[in-house]
Amino acid sequence: MALQQTVNEIRSLLNALQSDLEKAVNGNKAASQRVRTGTVSLEKVAKRYRKESIQTEKKTKGRPKPAASKKKPAKAAHKAKPAAKAKPKAKAKAAARPRPFSVKRPTAKLPAKRRAHF
Repeated sequence: MALQQTVNEIRSLLNALQSDLEKAVNGNKAASQRVRTGTVSLEKVAKRYRKESIQTEKKTKGRPKPAASKKKPAKAAHKAKPAAKAKPKAKAKAAARPRPFSVKRPTAKLPAKRRAHF
């Protein structure tokens, strides 16, 4: 039941902040301050909700779920698939060949004059 009270508290805080948010958008500095302080209290309540929610999940984790009243439709009988054809054997790998000679690329560390030579 504590979780439900926390949810109601979050809703009431959000409703209170909503009217001040509209005023803050229009340039009301006092409303902006109320929104900032309201978000701090909302943060505290949200953290409490998170803790209570985790505790509730841990308490109900081992309980079996109630049986569903709907019955699942019977599965259709599967037709036998024809035998798959044998795949051809893979070709032998070619011998490894050497890599072609590579040219060093210029780096940002080199001065512009030296980069032009590459």
